[in-house]
Amino acid sequence: MQRTRIALLLGLAIATVLPASAQDQDRVKRDLAQLQGEWSMVSGSADGSPVPDSMLAEAKRVCKGDETTVMIGQQLIMKAKFTLDPSKQPKAIDYQVIDGATKGQTHLGIYELNGDSVKFCFGAPGAPRPTDFASKPGDQRTSTVWKRQKPAEPGQK
Repeated sequence: MQRTRIALLLGLAIATVLPASAQDQDRVKRDLAQLQGEWSMVSGSADGSPVPDSMLAEAKRVCKGDETTVMIGQQLIMKAKFTLDPSKQPKAIDYQVIDGATKGQTHLGIYELNGDSVKFCFGAPGAPRPTDFASKPGDQRTSTVWKRQKPAEPGQK
């Protein structure tokens, strides 16, 4: 009788945990799907200083699967594998940099999706995860806002 009760309690505990895990996986898939494609930076700041307009005009992000590549013009800024945790508040993202100035290092960040725009804030490698999207002088944070590039209409370049 005691074994039956323990088995039942364990079964209920597992049943309680699994839907949350499946729900988290669904949120990861949904956010990952929303991040796919080409993006242009519309605003940003690094260490509290605004990103110059000339860089904004040329900054592009391409997301394919769990990899993202950031370019300014023809210059590679970073290529990274990333993981998402949309169950956190704010949502968490981790970059494992595979190419660029911080190759081999991990950046902890946060993100917020809103239709065709996404906001990120990352700390420097080894820094704690940001808790907000602010970038202030001396904090070694980079905060950016990106807008999804719409595919060209047929016949347009």
